[in-house]
Amino acid sequence: MSQFLGHNYIGGQRSANGSVTLKSVDASTGEALPQDFYQATPQEVDAAAKAAAQAYPAYRALSAARRAQFLDAIADELDALGDDFVALVCRETALPAARIKGERGRTSGQMRLFASVLRRGDFYGARIDKALPERQPLPRPDLRQYRIGLGPVAVFGASNFPLAFSTAGGDTAAALAAGCPVVFKAHSGHMATAECVADAIIRAAEASGMPAGVFNMIFGGGVGEALVKHPAIQAVGFTGSLKGGRALCDMAAARTQPIPVFAEMSSINPVIVLPQALQARAESVARDLTASVVQGCGQFCTNPGLVIGLASPAFTAFTQQVAQLIGDQPAQTMLNAGTLGSYGKGLEKLLAHPGIEHLAGNPQAGNQAQPQLFKADVRLLIDGDEVLQEEVFGPTTVFVEVADQAQLSAALHGLHGQLTATIIGELNDLQQFAELTPLLEQKVGRILLNGYPTGVEVCDAMVHGGPYPATSDARGTSVGTLAIDRFLRPVCFQNYPDSLLPDALKNANPLRIQRLVDGTPSRDPL
Repeated sequence: MSQFLGHNYIGGQRSANGSVTLKSVDASTGEALPQDFYQATPQEVDAAAKAAAQAYPAYRALSAARRAQFLDAIADELDALGDDFVALVCRETALPAARIKGERGRTSGQMRLFASVLRRGDFYGARIDKALPERQPLPRPDLRQYRIGLGPVAVFGASNFPLAFSTAGGDTAAALAAGCPVVFKAHSGHMATAECVADAIIRAAEASGMPAGVFNMIFGGGVGEALVKHPAIQAVGFTGSLKGGRALCDMAAARTQPIPVFAEMSSINPVIVLPQALQARAESVARDLTASVVQGCGQFCTNPGLVIGLASPAFTAFTQQVAQLIGDQPAQTMLNAGTLGSYGKGLEKLLAHPGIEHLAGNPQAGNQAQPQLFKADVRLLIDGDEVLQEEVFGPTTVFVEVADQAQLSAALHGLHGQLTATIIGELNDLQQFAELTPLLEQKVGRILLNGYPTGVEVCDAMVHGGPYPATSDARGTSVGTLAIDRFLRPVCFQNYPDSLLPDALKNANPLRIQRLVDGTPSRDPL
């Protein structure tokens, strides 16, 4: 790795005009790392946004193939980051090396996946209605539609995924693929990691001949508002807390020109355990559920924070099994002191609530998180009690026992929007509780059957989104190739000669994408 400067990245140059310096911290010891990082001044935030705006016309005019080369080059640079880089990320986050190596592969894989999207061309969403000059009572003009990048995008790094949802993460990959330059706000929890990854992106940009300003990065607390409100910024990508995401949404909506914010914010990801499944495999479900709750110290946005089952001796025994397993789990170090503090406050709310019983887990003490299990009265869920709707970010879950099938439906109706919901059931369960799937479709972005939500495949079909407050816009996803849609908008050309049309809309379309001709679907050869 190159020597750390701690400077902001603006228009292909490094900048440190301010006097305020920040420190990154060893997540396990609390010791400050030696490097200083310079908080961006208002002038530097302005310069970063303007650099992205200046790069936008040239960058979006590049062919999809050229942008794909850029993404592939970033992926190669990420893969080349070695063991010293992995050790650095581990130090800043307390995450194990195996997790970081896997996340590095996922991050480079995301870049390559979006490169493949660019090469196949379907992201353009081309639609063609050819002219009908003889149509009565009025002729129809030639109309052709495709999609272009919105413009410069502000991306905020997440704390829990220092690579896959951070500097070169999914939002950055999707925005760059769409033809949108990026201004990235580095997360304060892993600034050294962010600098290493930013260096990799800049090396890739220079090697592939990208315009200066295609990627910019700023450090600092309190700089997000100026970035979101900057007139050059045309969209925002965010992964984090409900409070932080909602604040960004309100800022963006209050602008003279409002812009979209694609925020992934809060989810408790209910798991519904049905009776036949308990009879068939209660022990394995208890073991696998517990593993999902404590995996990565519960620091996943898809952590199963709520478990619902029908009242029965089998569910009582199952609850006791999970309580024993949770009680046996060791404490773990969290990402940073702020995350640990938030976890402690979440536990305090659960412990203080008269309708919630603590079932298992050692008292929270010291600088590590203790796994916990609670049980809540179902009326809290049905009546929309806010404590049960709030995500407790960490290794804890809440059991809820319902009296019957009707009360199960009522409890699920009381839930706010979620990223995921899981059904654990046998075939007979699924037939008896057939209403669950259409009900959950209204509540979540991804429904799992006999699996666990802590694990998100990066592919075409994945949806990592959901109704508010899981996300600010349920029409999109922050994982998978559909994520590019968030940073594109349609443009229609009327009566343009073929020679002046974008390649994606020409009659001899080299991208071989499916198009609509004269209103009738047609398939180009693949």
